[in-house]
Amino acid sequence: MAIDVAELARVMVGAARGKLKKQWPVIRAYAEAEARKTAETIAMIETLRLTSAISPTEARLLLEMQRNSAKAVLMTVEGLGLLAAEAAINAAIGAVRTTVNKALGFTLL
Repeated sequence: MAIDVAELARVMVGAARGKLKKQWPVIRAYAEAEARKTAETIAMIETLRLTSAISPTEARLLLEMQRNSAKAVLMTVEGLGLLAAEAAINAAIGAVRTTVNKALGFTLL
């Protein structure tokens, strides 16, 4: 099952928007960009796993780096603290957990 980057990003944005309602007008562009980058990272992990170029452990580390990057970007927006950034990222990841883990054949999220 090939991961659909656009659909993954769309679902992630919807989940993040639900957590950042008050800040959404200010953070929207950042959240959309970071959701897209995270979805692209997940798709890259899928490709690398299909060719056995990356282990599940390495895949988890790669995703963790992307999550940390997204958190750092979201926290640069004035008024958005660590807890709000983490809540948005966790909601976004949670919204695609089943789809991604099923597509990859191992628990990444």
